[in-house]
Amino acid sequence: MERAWRNCPRVSGPALPWALAAGFFVVYAALSVRQHQRMLTTGYDLGIFEQAVRSYAEGHLPVSALKGPGFSLLGDHFAPVLATLAPFYRLFPTPLTLLVAQAALLAVAVVPLSRWAHQAHGTTAALVVGLGYGASWGIASAVGFDFHEICFAVPLIAFSVTALGNERWRAAALWAAPLLLVKEDLGITVAAIGTYIAWKGPRLLGLATAAAGIAGTLLEILVVIPAFNPDHTYAYSGFLDQTAGGGSMAGLLHLPLDLITPQAKATTLVLLLAPTAFMALRSPLIALALPTLAWRFLSSNPAYWGTDYHYSAILMPIVFGAFIHALSRWAPGQSANDRLTVRAALAISAATTLLLVPQFPLSRIIDAAAWRTPARAAAAHRLMARIPDGATVAASNRLVPQLTDRCTVAVFGFPGIPLTSDWIIDDTHAPMGWPLSPEDETQTLQAARDAGYRTVDQREGYVLLHRPSTGRSDP
Repeated sequence: MERAWRNCPRVSGPALPWALAAGFFVVYAALSVRQHQRMLTTGYDLGIFEQAVRSYAEGHLPVSALKGPGFSLLGDHFAPVLATLAPFYRLFPTPLTLLVAQAALLAVAVVPLSRWAHQAHGTTAALVVGLGYGASWGIASAVGFDFHEICFAVPLIAFSVTALGNERWRAAALWAAPLLLVKEDLGITVAAIGTYIAWKGPRLLGLATAAAGIAGTLLEILVVIPAFNPDHTYAYSGFLDQTAGGGSMAGLLHLPLDLITPQAKATTLVLLLAPTAFMALRSPLIALALPTLAWRFLSSNPAYWGTDYHYSAILMPIVFGAFIHALSRWAPGQSANDRLTVRAALAISAATTLLLVPQFPLSRIIDAAAWRTPARAAAAHRLMARIPDGATVAASNRLVPQLTDRCTVAVFGFPGIPLTSDWIIDDTHAPMGWPLSPEDETQTLQAARDAGYRTVDQREGYVLLHRPSTGRSDP
């Protein structure tokens, strides 16, 4: 089989990485689009990011009514890279623009990794690494949960790690630099890349890159974000307040255990390394994952510890880059034992990938239910069509991203945000339980009726309310 692949230049040459990327783009985009069409996307987070991109497309800084009236998203996270989506959003003003862009960005990271694997060990390695990264649980979890700005970081890290592995130091630094515009915590990843360059390559370039990463993160967290935040703070610093017992000696002694307990942290570490047959540990490139793992595992927020959501996506190119780098110790043409080691590692990697895929969102693509739009969705769209463009709306979390392209939307019942919208649309049949419990949601809906909102229509468990005192007439 290996010889057959090598004799097929359309597949095994430079076309193979791009063919893998194209295939995964189709899978990612199909899954994301179907999630949205089935009304499984949410205001937190797709709606927030669409409001940001919509703001840029309209020519002003990003504002999200979902975070609060007039809330500037630069006071939440520093992600000006989102502005690059504005031209596409002007052409296609829909949340699907964000989901398709994310699919493309995550897929293109396959290219440098599989190309490097092909150069190091041939077509089989390129296929195993490309398919392993593309179907990895970290990427699958990101694709399965709305849109996030870190999709820009994944290909940047993939190209930077590949450059590091091939000792192209300047290219590695240049690919890493834009991470400072993706999210404030990624400056520590830039610093890690700079430290690696200083260790293995040109010291001055490495130190300059590391300094830029640290300075960038500090500037964004201590100056830029507080300047835009209404409370003049960085909201997420509190997640580290309980770390290490507040700095006490007993807490510091407990710190190593905090990095692997509760069990969710240890599970994440095992699943992170298992697709590489734990060979990634044999490459110093794996150290680039430590800063991200440290802030996640030291946080008091349990959502950061496990394999859900999008938090592990940026680790996938690092882990698979370290895998390729480790395998490069056994170059083709060496002893039979070396070739056996490489083949065994690739076989274990492929088998682990196959075993993990059904446990994570990519498996939904072959679920017949993913290709059927629930009847309730049609009812919800009929109700939402009665809401005029430009209206202010309070909506259930899963209904929010269906409206953010044409209305000013907040999550119904979100704490701290007063109910002043013209319209309310709520899912009373299958409430998410967030931000209100089903019981509290029922009470809040009744309180809205008591405050003057009246029912315009209700179907399949969805209810649409309007407040006539705003002066708008019912459509």
